[in-house]
Amino acid sequence: MPIEILQGLAIPFLGTTLGAACVFLLRGELDHRIQKAFTGFAAGIMVAASVWSLLIPSMEESSALGAYASLPAVAGFWAGTLFLLLLDHIIPHLHLNSEEAEGPKSALSKNLKLVLAVTLHNIPEGMAVGVVLAGWLTGGADLSLGAALALSLGIAIQNFPEGAIISLPLAANGEGRVKAFVLGTLSGVVEPIGGALTIVAASVVVPVLPYLLAFAAGAMLYVVVEELIPEMSAGHHSNIGVVAFSVGFTLMMALDTILG
Repeated sequence: MPIEILQGLAIPFLGTTLGAACVFLLRGELDHRIQKAFTGFAAGIMVAASVWSLLIPSMEESSALGAYASLPAVAGFWAGTLFLLLLDHIIPHLHLNSEEAEGPKSALSKNLKLVLAVTLHNIPEGMAVGVVLAGWLTGGADLSLGAALALSLGIAIQNFPEGAIISLPLAANGEGRVKAFVLGTLSGVVEPIGGALTIVAASVVVPVLPYLLAFAAGAMLYVVVEELIPEMSAGHHSNIGVVAFSVGFTLMMALDTILG
């Protein structure tokens, strides 16, 4: 596997790890306004990445279909949305600041359900990085290495606060700092694994690349609409989340156009 692929897969995971390490520097949970800002920032990056890094390349790769170039993107997008909807129903998880767990009833601890919620969130991000790297590797969709690394960097930037958001509440809820760090870090390990599996799939079956690009976009936007936007908008100070969303969106858009 080329070193560039390994770097692309490792960068987002490094962001989660560094964020989780905040548990050794900070005490207690993050202020709710900071949580809203981090959540909005992550949502902005994911929306921009879905458009510039995934959906537009998906349609460009299908340009031979002419007026119907959007069909693979539509099909892949819906497949990604339904896939996350399925996972949402079969994996027990608990969103931040929520008292009621989602998915099937389970005897799992509250802390583990929080970790599973972030892990579920990270699956489409890993797929997104993997499919863009696969597009560069196979020469599909005119995806450059710069575009792939821009997406990896953007995901890593938004993974940093995610790592802190999961590890700090775990420590505040009674977990030891080392265990909170490990659990926060492990919540992001699904990203390089999912990315590697996506690269294998796209490399073996190159014609599915437009569908996989859109699949990752649909899965990411499901997370944004179902989880992140409600969290950043609930209660007071929702404007903080909106401003942070705009910062994340423009940052990811700039990364994609400058590096891509």
